[in-house]
Amino acid sequence: MTSLSAASAAAAPRAVREFDDDAVVDVVLTHADRNAEFMAFMQAAHEPLHRMAYLLSGDPHRADELTQQALERTYRSWSRARRGDPLAYARQVLANLRIDAWRRTRREVLTGPDALPDPPDGGQGASGGRRPATTAVDDRDAVVRALLLLPVKQRRIVVMRHLLDLSEAEVATELGVPVGTVKSSASRGLAHLRAILELGPRRGAEHDGARSTSGEAR
Repeated sequence: MTSLSAASAAAAPRAVREFDDDAVVDVVLTHADRNAEFMAFMQAAHEPLHRMAYLLSGDPHRADELTQQALERTYRSWSRARRGDPLAYARQVLANLRIDAWRRTRREVLTGPDALPDPPDGGQGASGGRRPATTAVDDRDAVVRALLLLPVKQRRIVVMRHLLDLSEAEVATELGVPVGTVKSSASRGLAHLRAILELGPRRGAEHDGARSTSGEAR
């Protein structure tokens, strides 16, 4: 994480206010402690944040940038993030970044090997035989491409609700929207996703091109 060492050397201990059931306790959190605590969090959170960033952006290089930005912003607000669920805080930061700003300059989608979970059948086809690895990668690539055709707000909800397996309440809290919005957007998003996948890669790409040139607000 860039600038962590400089920040640690320059800053003094900070009092952090923590709450329990009976009292408010002022805890002195030195910046050495703060950095150590955050580094432990970062090591655990990097993989799930990067996976979310990849599903949202469709490109591993953009996912690297988004993950770095989310972690940097979480670090700057660590005193607040650590009071609750730091991973939920970082996901919220990530979800609100400008996901599509970089993707518009690059049309291809690069598929990561672990971008999506294995299918429920464990990678087996209808006949019960194991599907070739290339087929699984193609399936993942198709889903990621289809996700990129959803409006960004809808894509966020579909990814968080169905691919990260967060509850409707968790998604609503992290995005700051009503639970009803999560339900309706997730339903419409899944229907849209299935329709795109049924179109096939060629028609889906044509649809993507039409969306990119339509000037639709993201």
